[in-house]
Amino acid sequence: MDAISFGTSGWRATLDVFTAPRVRMVGQAVADYLDDEGRAGDPVAIGYDARESSRGFVEELARVMAANGHDVLLPARDCPTPMVAHAIVTRELAGGLVVTASHNPPEYNGVKFFPASGAPSMPTITAAIEANLREPVVAPEHEWGAIREVDFVEPHLDAVLELLDPDLDGLTVVYDAMYGSGRGVTDRLLERAGAKVVCLHCDRDPEFGGTAPEPSRDRLQPLVEAVREEDADLGVANDGDADRVAIVTPERGFLDENFFFAAAYDYLLESDSGPAVRTVSTTFLIDRVAAAHGEEVIETPVGFKWVADALREHDALMGGEESGGFTMRGHVPTKDGVLMALLAATADSERSLDDRVDALLAEHGDVYQDKVSVDCPDAEKSRVLGDLEGSFPETVAGRAVQEINPADGVKALLEDGSWILIRPSGTEPKLRVYAEGASEAAVEELLAAGRDLVEPLV
Repeated sequence: MDAISFGTSGWRATLDVFTAPRVRMVGQAVADYLDDEGRAGDPVAIGYDARESSRGFVEELARVMAANGHDVLLPARDCPTPMVAHAIVTRELAGGLVVTASHNPPEYNGVKFFPASGAPSMPTITAAIEANLREPVVAPEHEWGAIREVDFVEPHLDAVLELLDPDLDGLTVVYDAMYGSGRGVTDRLLERAGAKVVCLHCDRDPEFGGTAPEPSRDRLQPLVEAVREEDADLGVANDGDADRVAIVTPERGFLDENFFFAAAYDYLLESDSGPAVRTVSTTFLIDRVAAAHGEEVIETPVGFKWVADALREHDALMGGEESGGFTMRGHVPTKDGVLMALLAATADSERSLDDRVDALLAEHGDVYQDKVSVDCPDAEKSRVLGDLEGSFPETVAGRAVQEINPADGVKALLEDGSWILIRPSGTEPKLRVYAEGASEAAVEELLAAGRDLVEPLV
């Protein structure tokens, strides 16, 4: 039990820790949680990613949930995580599980639980699941619920096509599935919308080509090259379970996720209205776009569960985080890299994303952001951040501190509109130092100053 801990996005671990007996305990804990919520015996969905071990773990979970009286719906093959969330909401299920380690390397696996809302689990839910961990019940098989396969993909694709109503005729998109669960899904969606799609890494490889299926700048150089070689309008990539998106443009190559968020939100505001939700580590450019349209921005801690909660509370038009997770009004409240791929292509088909970003920066000023990590044992994170908040200097890199925001770590808003954020990693024994400013040099100065603040305290 001590090895099972639900962090920012479920429980992930290497396969020597993420074992069948522990997975069965998680299944029983979820069944007990649903019982406590008055959903005993109600149907659930269980999905999984493209890892070699994932289907086997799903079958373990399915047997535990069925033994607790739940009918269980499974996809015929691995599928994007947001499609499980969509199935939960549209089929009015009690909740669902996804076996995935998302963008982690192939030696990892993990599990996420989604309640009936389809949103990521809040801490009260994951705490209840952790408190319920125990060996599974043994029930006579005639009392089990049924286990059957259904299609999670087509209903989701139909829904996002209806939501955006795109016409991508004449658009060429290179799609990089990174060997993950978006293959045969995101590319098919773009083709259904009228685009010509060139596929990259769209076959299944449980080893993800020997690397982590993370659509980061350093891993997407093949996509950048393919966009230029194919003279394509756009490049799109998903992570391993396709809940995140990354964009490549002809001019910029890898498009910073902050810029994509700003351009996509600005595009949606052309025909709709509503606030944006962003995390504390996401660019203030979103705030400037919102202000230009008379809208507000709601800031949340890092973690899409907080974004989803604020989306519902404020009826926001779009929400997201700088790591590439986004969703929009009218869709399920969880990050969806498949939907966002279509949104990026739809916006680009009307005006290129390069032009959109250029216009926003011309109007609102240049924005640069980066982050570094400082090693810090998990047991020391709270103490270090407490010490930092209590003794934060009046200036950082020669810039006066105007406000301290302790909502998630310590965020200092500076006099020139720049900021620095120091917060704990939810997955590694590290503290993250983020900074945003009007130039690369300013960001480097802020990051160096942030590291100098943190390191003596560790």
